[in-house]
Amino acid sequence: MSGANVLADRKLAWVNSPWSLFLARRIAGVILGVMGLVLITFFLIQLIPGDPALAVAGDDAPPEVVEQVRHRLGLDQPLPTQFIDYVRGVLTGDFGESFRYNTPVLDFLLIRLPYTASLAATGIVVCLSVAVPLGLAIAVLTRNGRRRMLDFAFGAITGFLTAIPGYVKATILIVIFAIWLSVLPPSFVRNEPVVSMILPLAAMVIGPICVISRIIRREAADVFEQDYMRTARGWRVSSSTLYLRYALPNLLTTTLTVGAMILTSMIGSAVIIETVFAIPGIGSEVIAAIANRDYPLIQGAVLLVGTIALLLHAMVDILLASLDPRILGRHND
Repeated sequence: MSGANVLADRKLAWVNSPWSLFLARRIAGVILGVMGLVLITFFLIQLIPGDPALAVAGDDAPPEVVEQVRHRLGLDQPLPTQFIDYVRGVLTGDFGESFRYNTPVLDFLLIRLPYTASLAATGIVVCLSVAVPLGLAIAVLTRNGRRRMLDFAFGAITGFLTAIPGYVKATILIVIFAIWLSVLPPSFVRNEPVVSMILPLAAMVIGPICVISRIIRREAADVFEQDYMRTARGWRVSSSTLYLRYALPNLLTTTLTVGAMILTSMIGSAVIIETVFAIPGIGSEVIAAIANRDYPLIQGAVLLVGTIALLLHAMVDILLASLDPRILGRHND
């Protein structure tokens, strides 16, 4: 068989492989999600009360000036025409110009994206780094009904902390560490970006850490009773091998499936936390854009953050498929 035929057979085998079909579905899901975001960001923005042309021209502007501004912004066009122009701009990477700043929306958001992205990415890493070992440790310590008080205290504390909204936790942290103890700044300081991120990061990850660690603890209790775990204990394997090699991989599949939604919500939490701590990211600008009826900036911010969330979901799905190839087979049934 010639080399060209071998190469063609390999390409055909890859196209028909479970991985290629799985990746194609994930890509299609992201594309459909972005299309949905485009529809939502355009039509829901029309529900914001008030006239953006009046907000740009000023409340005291004469009617003819307001009409000129409306014409310049394209707001006098029929709604279908505005939608077509919006979709055409999104496809070409042009999200329009901010009504308030008179600058391209995409350039404006990309300047502020590193603050939001670094806060969300660091939060996800910290959350998984703390929640997984914490939940696993509690499960090991309370296995077979041992240390009931520890199990009760863990459930009560994590449940209480989960019930507190993020912005409330942020306020409490500011009062304790910035006002009472005076050890951390209450808002973002450009000269001290790392120190300034400690309180926002804590406010954002406390809730997800509690939720994911509770999931780990509950799932671990079931995994520990599986036959393969009893067999491993009968072989007298070390504790580290027993829990890290045999138990943890089986915990991650379920945990990441549920945790993906929680971790994605952390991106939205980062947007809210930014406004509390005056971080110059996307979140504070979205709040200001809503107050000033800056349609292009609102649309661009929601579309950008939503797309990042969709990509994160797709990455988690791919990671799950790597950890458990049976997922590929189930998708083919």
